[in-house]
Amino acid sequence: MAGIGTRAIHTHNHTMNTGFQFPDGFLLLPEYFTRRAQEDLLRHVREGVRSAPLYRPVMPRTGKPLSVRMSNFGPLGWITSKEGYRYGPHHPVTNKPWPKLPDCLDQLWQKTANWPSPPQACLINYYDEKARLGLHVDADENAADAPIVSVSLGDQALYRLGGPQRNDPTRSLRLSSGDVVVLAGAARHCYHGVDRIYPGTSTLLPKGGRINLTMRVVGKIT
Repeated sequence: MAGIGTRAIHTHNHTMNTGFQFPDGFLLLPEYFTRRAQEDLLRHVREGVRSAPLYRPVMPRTGKPLSVRMSNFGPLGWITSKEGYRYGPHHPVTNKPWPKLPDCLDQLWQKTANWPSPPQACLINYYDEKARLGLHVDADENAADAPIVSVSLGDQALYRLGGPQRNDPTRSLRLSSGDVVVLAGAARHCYHGVDRIYPGTSTLLPKGGRINLTMRVVGKIT
């Protein structure tokens, strides 16, 4: 794995809006995980989803299925259902505890998060070529100022980052397999999403698609 340095942030100029400034606390670490490290991490993901299978959650109130399939690592998992958003210690389908966070992700957190406590949840999101994730701010955690650290595996994604208001200017970046994104400080409260997946841009996943692993500190569960 590469260390944290001053490597350039890759931009997707065709979708760049004027007036955008990267918020404080946003960090993109391109190719942080080498190919071998990605393969090792993918092996951990496969082991995790064998005990906590990917499932398709639904939106609160409407019950509309999300386009991504999900699972989690760690003592808590993020869950969305018709009843709302929440964190819980058990898989909503199997009712079994979530699998342990892999050591390599814990080490990534220690090196990049600059936070005194370990992550309590790590979302596993699988995107097929049609999956999207609309602009949103992660706001279901009591530890609202703790950073979010995420890893991309597989096909490239068009990631869009905005500001603290939904109508703020946005900028789009192509995230590749092995890239790490940190949302800390002001960036932690900015809108972000995934507009599209680029099929065939990685050979890591034999059937294609993208996996995103997102570590969070939840805080006290109320």
